[in-house]
Amino acid sequence: MSSAALPVEQFTKKKALIVMAIITAVLAGLSSMGHAGIVFAILAGLMLTGMPISISLGLTVLAFLFFFSNVPTEAVALKLFTGIEKFEIMAIPFFILAGNFLTHGGVAKRMIAFATALVGHFRGGLALGGIVACALFAAVSGSSPATVVAIGSILLPAMVKQGYPMKFGVGVIGTAGGLGILIPPSIVMVIYAVSVNESIGRLFIAGIIPGLLLALTLMGVTWVVAKKRNYPRQPKASIGEVFRTFRESFWGLFLIVVVIGGIYSGLFTPTEAAAMSAVYAFIVAVFIYKDLGFKDMPKVLLSAASMSSMLLYIITNAVLFSFLLTSEQVPQNLTAWMIGLGLTSVTFLIFVNVLLLAAGNFMEPSSVLLITAPLLFPVAMEMGIDPIHLGVLMTVNMEIGMITPPVGLNLYVASGISRLGLTETTKACAPWILVMILYLMLITYVPAISLWLPNLLYGG
Repeated sequence: MSSAALPVEQFTKKKALIVMAIITAVLAGLSSMGHAGIVFAILAGLMLTGMPISISLGLTVLAFLFFFSNVPTEAVALKLFTGIEKFEIMAIPFFILAGNFLTHGGVAKRMIAFATALVGHFRGGLALGGIVACALFAAVSGSSPATVVAIGSILLPAMVKQGYPMKFGVGVIGTAGGLGILIPPSIVMVIYAVSVNESIGRLFIAGIIPGLLLALTLMGVTWVVAKKRNYPRQPKASIGEVFRTFRESFWGLFLIVVVIGGIYSGLFTPTEAAAMSAVYAFIVAVFIYKDLGFKDMPKVLLSAASMSSMLLYIITNAVLFSFLLTSEQVPQNLTAWMIGLGLTSVTFLIFVNVLLLAAGNFMEPSSVLLITAPLLFPVAMEMGIDPIHLGVLMTVNMEIGMITPPVGLNLYVASGISRLGLTETTKACAPWILVMILYLMLITYVPAISLWLPNLLYGG
């Protein structure tokens, strides 16, 4: 769980004094700065105290509005409600609930069996099967940490038993788990789409080819390493075995058709597809696979409610922060400043990648997107960068952030499963992180990878 979920009660009197000192320093010494500088100085100061990002955003808005702005408080209150009542935001808790049902409902182990039957006979077969299983589970869960937990908790012990080094397995699964936020349905993509008013369905379709290409890239690197180190392979599965494992995993895999097929065909909106996926996942886990009983429902529902409330609280405060930036003309001024510097789309995208990779080291993806997307979006539009391409680009950056210290959530999840220390886990993931950075460059400067399929299906 990210620091955003920490309760307010954990703040000590010492931290409260630090917060007040920071605000006082800003008021006394930073009044000569532009309003944008004051806003981000307050935000950075509050975050440096260890305060959760959601509370930092809210306090930044309140402090600035009270001392520096003439925006009516009624307008702020109205924005607080209108910003969070968007129908599309309802997709987030539904996808989280569906992911929880699938994580606890026996879907992962059936997907692993099917994936291993497909590719297990290649050198490093269990690792390759893990990447395929991560891609399949990503396509039904929408969550990166859930993918690492579901696949890693089953596959890592099996890999060690077969003679693979634990560090190799952790590197593969920890990195491949990032596919959970790139291959649709993706909670991170929903957050981006909501923050910039873009089409969730179009963004989901745009993530398919980049997600599959990244999975193939990771598989290629894994195979080369496994062949060089002579890691074991599985006996080749018969056609009957492949068909049997497919049949057993079919009901989980069919959720991909329900979500993506339903959205593209127009049968569901993305929010309705999220609700359908939650209901479908419940039926599969409880009544078809029967790995989840009614006695397990409170734990699953509470876990989903906890994660959903955390994200929605962040979104609520981020909406206020975005409103503050807009009212102070920060995005417009940033656009004019960057164009005045003579930045081209190429150099701007380099700036975006550096900014997001740095931010991803210290904040979880939803917070980074909610803060940076409203700022970067107007500049990108002015430079002719497609908003869907920008969304995929930002998602890949967030994917890398999930496996980089000090706050990469996938690192902590993989460390917990493997019992390796955080430093060892980071070293284990390092070669694949380098591969993902090279892949990021490809996605950045070849927009057709992201745009070809949505343009083909939706026109454009």
